[in-house]
Amino acid sequence: MQTTLSERASHLPRAAEAESILRTCVHCGFCNATCPTYQLLGDELDGPRGRIYLIKQVLEGNDVTQKTQQHLDRCLSCRNCETTCPSGVDYHNLLDIGRAVVDAAVPRPLGQRLLREALRQTVPHPELFKTLVNSGQVFRALLPGTLQSKLPRNVYPAKPRPMTLRERQVLMLEGCVQPSLSPNTNAAAARVLDRLGISVIASREAGCCGAVDYHLDAQAAGLDRARRNIDAWWPGIEKGAEAIVQTASGCGAFIKDYGHLLASDPAYADKAKKVSALARDLVEVLRDEPLEKLGIHASQRLAFHCPCTLQHGQKLGGEVEALLTGLGFNLTSVPDGHLCCGSAGTYSLTQPELSRQLRDNKLNALESGHPEVIVTANIGCQSHLDGAGRTPVRHWIELVEAALP
Repeated sequence: MQTTLSERASHLPRAAEAESILRTCVHCGFCNATCPTYQLLGDELDGPRGRIYLIKQVLEGNDVTQKTQQHLDRCLSCRNCETTCPSGVDYHNLLDIGRAVVDAAVPRPLGQRLLREALRQTVPHPELFKTLVNSGQVFRALLPGTLQSKLPRNVYPAKPRPMTLRERQVLMLEGCVQPSLSPNTNAAAARVLDRLGISVIASREAGCCGAVDYHLDAQAAGLDRARRNIDAWWPGIEKGAEAIVQTASGCGAFIKDYGHLLASDPAYADKAKKVSALARDLVEVLRDEPLEKLGIHASQRLAFHCPCTLQHGQKLGGEVEALLTGLGFNLTSVPDGHLCCGSAGTYSLTQPELSRQLRDNKLNALESGHPEVIVTANIGCQSHLDGAGRTPVRHWIELVEAALP
């Protein structure tokens, strides 16, 4: 795509990267065929190709409007288009660059600013978020339906974690909202890994991965969180930790981008690259282990929702399905498994109508094979899908742990 950046845009920190990405796009339109928002709205500007044109216009010096911002806001950042694109367009990084420029130029309405700031001040803070969730459960009956759907239907308490310190050790990100919404997930992962001779070391200093801030108009704050996590993990890395494990694929996709996002930071570039290289989704760790040692012979009928951050962001589509099938679980067929469920981080709160449509479509597909339980690999998807009050939704590792003899 022919591109000539404006004088102002050419001085942006990631100007060369943006121009390079724009030039890889051949505007073929294959991306629109798998874009969830284009499928719902049928508007060229609500598909990847149209958004690329909008970003191109912005970086070439054309006027920036609230309509531009709206079309970029509607993108789920699901990266389905990257999987489809024959030219390898690095769309999500271009979108991040474009959004930062647009958000700096177009003030948001007061309601949007308040919502985004409220999310930034609560979601990344586990203790505060836990207090809010617990309070919400107490007053659940008094809350409007939209808020009730954000609270977990069933909270499975965390069972004790193994205390034995194994020779093989991994670090684990505890996450922001998962300890409150699904507290047994990381504990279940730790118990399964312990059966395989691997100890999980949790770092209390490591907090939110940074994705919430980064995708809510606060990229600098998101990168600061990344730096704090790198500092928190570094002693464990120096002691020989094999990996940094994530049970939430959304966090994992962002941590694997640390090396790229901090490449120009002389103090953190090398460390960020190392952290990204060590980042592993839980399935990446387990798939290489002798799972027959677990002694599992399961037969439960499950539908697996593969999060976008797992299949498109981390290119791990099919891995959890293969692992569960190998352990004996009966996985149902899921039509249109490549499409987003509408969770997309905070998207279900910033774009509620589109998010609900995508959720209902996804649940119809997941339930078409009549599973007993739906399982997934990301707390955002889990909470969003379960909030519909239909088939129960849990993290897949909890079902594996429950099947241990």
